Amino acid sequence: MSEIPNYLRFGYITPEELFSIIPKPSEDRLRKRPVAVPECPQQIPCTPCKEICPTNAVIMEHPNDIPKVDYEKCIGCSLCVQVCPGLAFFMIHYVGDRARITMPHELLPLPKPGEEVVLLDRVGEKVGKGKVVSVVPREKARGDTPIITVEVPIELAWDVRAVKVVRE
Repeated sequence: MSEIPNYLRFGYITPEELFSIIPKPSEDRLRKRPVAVPECPQQIPCTPCKEICPTNAVIMEHPNDIPKVDYEKCIGCSLCVQVCPGLAFFMIHYVGDRARITMPHELLPLPKPGEEVVLLDRVGEKVGKGKVVSVVPREKARGDTPIITVEVPIELAWDVRAVKVVRE
């Protein structure tokens, strides 16, 4: 009997587990422009990311394959983030000493560009504060989920996967 991976046992994948399954983009590539990173470790029949990619950067030989991204082909359009029904695609872009993370945002209220937000890790724990750079509302996103881009300290680029809006 094979051992159940921790990401299935606990319900979230760590960066270490993720990069044992897919390659991590190089720092040079992360600094060029946003790049798609799939955090989808399970073999399930799902291909919207591959189907929508305008440059064929999402690689899946079979519908059950784990999506991988040819980072050099990725143009950073975020369409994969918008259509992923599992909310498992993110965009990462290093800008100076900050990182910009583009991610789905399912919680209310929807943040506004320029707004400071609480940064949450994969388990929902607070890890710092960040600033919203852009918002693609539900009506304009290709999927049913708003997409936000948040600027965070670069050392949190691989930890932050959600935000909480706190308004007084």
